[in-house]
Amino acid sequence: MNIGIIGAGQIGGTLTRRLSALSHQVFVANSRGPESLMQLAKETGAKAVSPVEAARSGDVVIVTIPEAKVRDLPRDLFAGVPDDVVVVDTGNYYPRERDGRIDEIESNLTESQWVQQQLGRPVVKAFNNIYAHHLMDFGRPPGDSKRFALPIAGDDDHAKTVVSSLVNELGFDPVDAGRLAESWRQQPGTPVYGADLDAAGVRRALAEATPERKPRWRGTPDSPGSFANPA
Repeated sequence: MNIGIIGAGQIGGTLTRRLSALSHQVFVANSRGPESLMQLAKETGAKAVSPVEAARSGDVVIVTIPEAKVRDLPRDLFAGVPDDVVVVDTGNYYPRERDGRIDEIESNLTESQWVQQQLGRPVVKAFNNIYAHHLMDFGRPPGDSKRFALPIAGDDDHAKTVVSSLVNELGFDPVDAGRLAESWRQQPGTPVYGADLDAAGVRRALAEATPERKPRWRGTPDSPGSFANPA
């Protein structure tokens, strides 16, 4: 499968390495240009491209950049891209540490609904609740007693099936987390966020989530600060 990855940070770099190792053809992009990705491309066999090229090269396109930076992507990023290309959002909103205040999210639009609006394309939310090094190292074969699960939310059942297949290939059990409007169940501050759980545990954690965004995950007048010193 051809997979475009926009963002080469912790999650984007990890997915580039893992998916390339699984024999997918990966086209990886970042904001600094293909030249900055030559080492990653050499290491993995991925092709370093621009964000527009990544969006136009994949059967699946994974957007994995800081939440606020989604606004900086080209407005025509997906112009002409076929409707059956699956777009995945891995992002999380960190207003105090990185992103600053995004009014629509503060007004209780889910993070991925906001990303979907910015991109002008339906998205599937996945890979946002797991640490990058766990995504790299914790994949296990089906049936393994130590196999963890990952939640997947979205409005297109076919798109979720495609993403579920990738999650399974990466060594995790996919768990349907409902529609995109319910993706708050896997946002920061919820029981499933940052938790290594099996499929039953993920379902339980999703059910226990509450929609109110906790103060730690809301912007302040001084936002953003840094991860070391949140504003």
